[in-house]
Amino acid sequence: MGRILRRVRSGYGASRAGGGNRSTGEHGVGNSVRTGSHRAGGHETGGHEGSGAPATRGAHSWRRALLAALIVTAVVAPLSAAARPEIPAPPPAALPTLTAATLDSAYTANRANAEAAARMAGAHGDTHRAEADRELADPARHLLGFDGRGAGKATEVFGDLAHADHVAVLVPGSDTSLDTYPRFRATAEALHRQLRRTAPRGTRTAVVAWLGYRTPDTVSTTVLTTDRADEAAPDLREFIRRLHGIVGPGATVSLVCHSYGSVVCARAATHLDIDDLALVGSPGTGADTASGLRTRARIWAARGKDDWVGEVPHVRTDLFGVTVGFGTDPVSPAFGAHVFAAGEGGHSDYFTPGSASLTNLARIVLGETTEVTRA
Repeated sequence: MGRILRRVRSGYGASRAGGGNRSTGEHGVGNSVRTGSHRAGGHETGGHEGSGAPATRGAHSWRRALLAALIVTAVVAPLSAAARPEIPAPPPAALPTLTAATLDSAYTANRANAEAAARMAGAHGDTHRAEADRELADPARHLLGFDGRGAGKATEVFGDLAHADHVAVLVPGSDTSLDTYPRFRATAEALHRQLRRTAPRGTRTAVVAWLGYRTPDTVSTTVLTTDRADEAAPDLREFIRRLHGIVGPGATVSLVCHSYGSVVCARAATHLDIDDLALVGSPGTGADTASGLRTRARIWAARGKDDWVGEVPHVRTDLFGVTVGFGTDPVSPAFGAHVFAAGEGGHSDYFTPGSASLTNLARIVLGETTEVTRA
């Protein structure tokens, strides 16, 4: 039982960039998936994987493991949640309609709201949250959105969003909150630095860190289902719609989705006006194939050789009326995404400077698709 819980505790969330903190449950183990490719239905695919009795036994074994994990987390998660009182914070700031002309006003209003949240958290005795809010209130920060209530939400901009030629929106995985936000922010900074370093002369880029949903706890039943992703999808769609009211008409928009964040992006994909959708360290999307996401965007997927997600069975099954798991492996030939190289890294290493994954993500965002190295 302890082994099962450790697998669940390892989470679908933390990313590391340039020395950021590694999630406590990172195993750093996994299997790389290498595929041959041919074109099918607008996406790259390869030969089909074999099947047989060992795979069937493995699937049954993991169904039992998932059931055991659900039983454990059904007890552990409520007790953990009950131990922490709600942190008081003001409601989000009232913002003008977001346009290029109102960006500075929105940034100012959200920083003021973060400062007010810091004061309330401090008065409540939560010095850690107060410090996190205070950092977000720094005059140098560009907050497109902020909500200090509960686990908290924040949307931060890196670069000149109004004049960007290429925009990347990052969507995080589990256990991402205002308390752990610096870890997520580091991934956005790493991607922005890579874009600035490699973009052609005169090309302007921006990155948006979108913590716009209640991420699931790593040790919880919600991390094994699409429930939080279904809850988040309308908000992500609305954000992308509003984003197009800020950027220029010729700007490209790419979604870069890590871990459970890839489930969120997949659930929202049908109604998103985006150019590229990149899934890294994905446990699955809830769809059987890339075409099942019903989006005009190019769909990309990658997994590092040492990412423990490679050990997770990509199945979807019903347990007591609840659908658990996320289905087809996004880097498998059966899914049909453009699979790109992510190197030797683990689940937290996709945004590490100098890595194959970060290099390729920047190429995808810049539209340099012929330069992307394939797995």
